[in-house]
Amino acid sequence: MEMMPAPALILLNESGRETALKLQQFFPEALVHGLAGRVDDADIQFRQTARHLQELYKNNTPIIGICASAILVRCLAPALENKNVEPPVLAVSDTGDMVVPLLGGHHGANDMARLLAAHLNGQAAITTASDLHFKIALDNPPADLHLANPEDMKTFAGHLLSGRKVRLEGDHPWLTQSGLPLDEAGDLSIVVTPKKVKGSPEKLVYHPKTLALGIGCERYASRKEVTRLVLDTLEQAGISRHAIGAVSSIDVKMDEAAVHAVAALFGHQARFFSAAELEAQTPKLQNPSDVVFREVGCHGVSEGAALAAAGPDSQLLVPKHKSRRATCALAESPEPIDPTVIGRPQGKLSVIGIGPGQDGWRTPEASRLIGEATDLVAYGLYLDLLGDSIAGKVRHNFGLGEEEKRVRAALDLAATGKNVALVSSGDIGIYAMATLVFELIQVEKRTDWDRLEIEVTPGISALQAAAARAGAPLGHDFCTISLSDLLTPWDAIEKRIKAAAVGDFVISFYNPVSLKRRTQLHAARDILLQHRPANTPVIIARNLGRQDETVIHTTLQDLDPETVDMLTLVMVGSSESRTTTTNTGARTWAYTPRGYAGKMKVSLQEKDKK
Repeated sequence: MEMMPAPALILLNESGRETALKLQQFFPEALVHGLAGRVDDADIQFRQTARHLQELYKNNTPIIGICASAILVRCLAPALENKNVEPPVLAVSDTGDMVVPLLGGHHGANDMARLLAAHLNGQAAITTASDLHFKIALDNPPADLHLANPEDMKTFAGHLLSGRKVRLEGDHPWLTQSGLPLDEAGDLSIVVTPKKVKGSPEKLVYHPKTLALGIGCERYASRKEVTRLVLDTLEQAGISRHAIGAVSSIDVKMDEAAVHAVAALFGHQARFFSAAELEAQTPKLQNPSDVVFREVGCHGVSEGAALAAAGPDSQLLVPKHKSRRATCALAESPEPIDPTVIGRPQGKLSVIGIGPGQDGWRTPEASRLIGEATDLVAYGLYLDLLGDSIAGKVRHNFGLGEEEKRVRAALDLAATGKNVALVSSGDIGIYAMATLVFELIQVEKRTDWDRLEIEVTPGISALQAAAARAGAPLGHDFCTISLSDLLTPWDAIEKRIKAAAVGDFVISFYNPVSLKRRTQLHAARDILLQHRPANTPVIIARNLGRQDETVIHTTLQDLDPETVDMLTLVMVGSSESRTTTTNTGARTWAYTPRGYAGKMKVSLQEKDKK
């Protein structure tokens, strides 16, 4: 069964709880979606069943409903549009003894039903005719085959069921080991070929992913030029783009945008080989070049990369084709190509801020990048905050104070071709690891680091979280100042505090104290008292977004630095900051006016004049 997103487990009653837990054993990353009011404990709760199911379906999320089939059918009926893109939808009885694929039978649901029935010791109710008669779903081929004319599948299947025989042109074990009525004299045909062949209601055409595309290009060659070269080469050779099983090049092109653009066009991640690996292909090259050898250390990039990716028994199918700044070639393997085991990919480093720690404050982009990563690098506590969402990933834990070791480890891991997430709480670009990543890259100038794909994603910072919990203290100009003098001299920090005080900024103090550093917050308070009122609002926010979160309102004169610890952010208002209350005085809010009151006053005065 092809890889697909983790399914949503829909639980409508507590009677299906045990089955839901068994399904989570099979799908460790699946979340239980429970109907509020009927299900006490769920990862996600919903109140409107039909709307929730339709949203999941439209987002292409596989759905496993632990409920009656009719419920899923009625709820999803308004969302049904295109049979060719529907996600698997299955109904599982409360006891788990029956698994019914309702939608997406040939898009994974039938296979999933069989696997789940075996796991639950139940029975799969498969009703698709071709599955029952021939033990094969012709419109759901394995990942290394592509059906070129799915629009003809329904009619073709009807011919099969009427008793007609099939002539197989080409070979693939998925077809030869099925129960299809194969006969060399058959009047129906199934063609397995990398060539572009027109199908029909009496001819199904499958393209095996047996071709490797090799690419060479000058530095910064345009995506448009390289893509055009590749597509024109395929067209001239009469080859289907769906037969491309791998896209590869030499490792010095690992960061070349055009190579990755072409790979993405064919649904692949580009793979790369060293010059020595490509030089080993020289006896098979049709266009060896001494000029290329002098430049990169091998006699051919595009032909060599194609042959290396297609394996030791491959042959060059289409020799080097050239455009002004690029080359490409095709090699054919006798077997389908698994691109995940050839060469190595460009390494990726995702620099991720996860916010204060709770799931609701973590961005979808951060969750996606963490989900895609193979390795996670962080201070151990930050990874603990991610809970079960990082199950199965390799953790690289580092202690406090080991920031440089953390970043170096992340860069080195990514340089081996891994997908690495460097994780920090809050926003990783604010007093965190992101700046050290780029500083080390600039200072060290290592080629393997220079070739990495790097993506930085923001997180909700401590000052945003504190401001939201306290009201709206950042409504006007503000700044942040770290009171840690570990990396910045105190004289410089003191100048910044004085400048912010004179400028009347709202100030968020990061790292206000530590076990050994207790005087800086005292000094900062004394400086501010020289420039703003003693009753200036102050917010003391600790463990934001976590179970033991506390947010305390006080004033500048009453701020006691001895009550603050290293997990606390201290926010001091400007001279304009105010507090107000709601809930009959039970809840205090801080805010900093931006001038709307004055604007409203002028508007009212102008209205009175009229």
